[in-house]
Amino acid sequence: GTLGNVEHGNQYQIKLMYEHNLQRTACNMTYGPFGGVKGRDMICIQSMDGMLMLFEQESYAFGRFLPGFLLPGPLTYSSRTDSFITVSSCQQVESYKYQVLAFATDADERQETEQQKLTSGKRLMVDWVLNIGEQALDICVVSFNQAVSSVFVLGERNFFCLKDNGQIRFMKKLDYSPSCFIPYCSVKEGTINTLIGNHSKMLNVYQDVTLKWAAQLSHIPVSVRVANLQDLKGVIVTLSDSGHLQCSYLGTDPSLFQAPRVDSREINYEEFDAEMKELQKIIREATKTQDILPKSEKHRDLIVTAEVSPDLDAESQAIDSEVKAEAVPSVTVKITIQSRVTAQKPNLAVCVQAPLAVTCDQFIFDDLEPDSSETVVLSVFLKGNCSPSELEGNCLVSYTTPTGIPKVAQCNFRLPLRLICFPAQPSKAANHKLTIDTNKPPISFLTIFPDFVDPSENDQANVLGFQFLTGSKTTLLASKTSQRYRIQSDQLEDLWLITKELTLRLEEHFKKQNCKDFACTFSGSIPLQEYFELIDRHFELRLNAEKFQELLSERAVQFRAIERRLLTRFKDKTPAPLQHLDTLLEGTFREVIALADAAEENQANMFQAFTKLKCATHLLIMLISLWQKLSTDQVAILEATFLPLAEDTQELGWEETVDASISYLLRTCLSKSSKEQALTLSSELCMPKDTSRLKKNITLFCDRLAKGGRLSISTDSATQQSAVMPGGCATIPESDLEERMVIPGSTGTLPNHGHITKQKSKP
Repeated sequence: GTLGNVEHGNQYQIKLMYEHNLQRTACNMTYGPFGGVKGRDMICIQSMDGMLMLFEQESYAFGRFLPGFLLPGPLTYSSRTDSFITVSSCQQVESYKYQVLAFATDADERQETEQQKLTSGKRLMVDWVLNIGEQALDICVVSFNQAVSSVFVLGERNFFCLKDNGQIRFMKKLDYSPSCFIPYCSVKEGTINTLIGNHSKMLNVYQDVTLKWAAQLSHIPVSVRVANLQDLKGVIVTLSDSGHLQCSYLGTDPSLFQAPRVDSREINYEEFDAEMKELQKIIREATKTQDILPKSEKHRDLIVTAEVSPDLDAESQAIDSEVKAEAVPSVTVKITIQSRVTAQKPNLAVCVQAPLAVTCDQFIFDDLEPDSSETVVLSVFLKGNCSPSELEGNCLVSYTTPTGIPKVAQCNFRLPLRLICFPAQPSKAANHKLTIDTNKPPISFLTIFPDFVDPSENDQANVLGFQFLTGSKTTLLASKTSQRYRIQSDQLEDLWLITKELTLRLEEHFKKQNCKDFACTFSGSIPLQEYFELIDRHFELRLNAEKFQELLSERAVQFRAIERRLLTRFKDKTPAPLQHLDTLLEGTFREVIALADAAEENQANMFQAFTKLKCATHLLIMLISLWQKLSTDQVAILEATFLPLAEDTQELGWEETVDASISYLLRTCLSKSSKEQALTLSSELCMPKDTSRLKKNITLFCDRLAKGGRLSISTDSATQQSAVMPGGCATIPESDLEERMVIPGSTGTLPNHGHITKQKSKP
């Protein structure tokens, strides 16, 4: 050791004193004053074939084989009883006295005959045995001043505390998979505190069997210890399987700051006044802005950009696609990361909405130097056999600055329509038709859809056919006389992407022409009945999934019961006839497999139905926003109401979530009376019995919008009340919610007495 001159303390150098070349593959080791020797420790190493090798410093003492050995278990030494404790492959804790080991048959003589063995030494006998019924992860022997000496054994599902003679003091059943443990102190007389790490990255603190604290770690610990590091006491040191060592502590941050000694000096009041004025000026500047979120920096540390190739890949990169088309195209996306500072461990994730997929979605780079860049190329293609609800992707880079601050940079990219459909012959007949009105003369499709129109076909410049890879077809027509465009298809959900692409391309075209007053409107009827059919189809598949789950559970219980009967028959010493139990087992097994296959197929159908429902929902939101000329904020409220979930599950489904959102809007900003506002909503979301309530609420929602309802997140009910019922509006009949909803443009047009505007709440 060398005395340190700095705050880090003394320095130590480790020197090799002696070493042993092992003749057998080692598994684990322990050490201690074997045989009660004073002033020094001996070493015991357990080999993979069950031999205990004992060393006294520089010399090898002897070796002993454990009886009935199969696989090595954890090993420790108890100085109190002078014995070695291990857990054998028979799943029992075994204790061997050192004296018995010393006088037992030597391992080197194991190859001799039985007669020679009997004369050369005693047989290795176990001191005590305890069957714990599971494999052990670790053993620890502890003895604190206040508590009695105990042997702790961490099993795969239980945690045992034993007395020195092998009797159980207590045990604790664990509801998680443990990874390591350490009994570290006794804070109350007669009890022992233990830290147990698990595979869920949690660290639990127990006082005997009582859980006192639980903390989240950043990694799965494979070993844990408690250490005192200079002035910081009780530091928890954990080691991950990748070799990362972490020092952490429980509770609040420890106070490491020590106030320096204050030198007495004369106070200069003029300097103090000047400093106070400067600080007050800074405070006033800071309190001027009302923004809660920090403003984005003008010069970002790291910029990520995505460039989508204008053309499809010459050779498709699609892999494992479920689409049944002849060729599934792919498009190349080039992502560039530019860093102005040192970016440590940058990680790039590329996300596209299923059923779209990417050839590689995760990239990990080495540390980026200042003013350096990285470029990756990947391809996007249609993997699932249905059309996506969005043709957009997202790139996200997470990295750490040299000062240890984690940061994120992201960007979005838009995928071409040609990725999921190709030009086809227009179709005259269709089940679903939509008309979008504009305030500008119609534009030739040669201009706005150059990638779908052949320039030689000038006569077809006002009609266009789109064939989706999944097989369905959509037709787009431009009126020659009026400022209208019609989109028609046999499926409602197929109208969405074409309608969105049309409005986007029209907006881009007029933006290039420096035309700022271009607008799209919709005056037709909202296709609610067709939308409700998609909701019913999705909900029916959710009900089927629930039935399959129940049936699978029943068959699994039956299968296990038959297995138990068969095992009882096979274990019986007097053979008895099976009474066709084997036939019943095979039949039940086939039923379980058939049900699992059917549930899997239903799951795939449910995913397709949810994707179609999302497409139709996007279309509904667009039509309502064009019909009522909603602002961006109001469209955001609509999207949050109708598209709350990115993923649909049995526990939390689309129907109950949307129903709760619409009920809230009907009770607040779209309420008609104080009686409605007084209604309380259920705080628990559960799967409904049917979709009738949801359909009624959607119908009433559109009805209230048609009669001048205003969308806002305001809590000022009085202001809402006056805003919801403008002059001249007929009241909505509360008793007859099932009456057919009337939309502008259909028979019995409702007067449109105002557009939906965002309500500003009072401070």
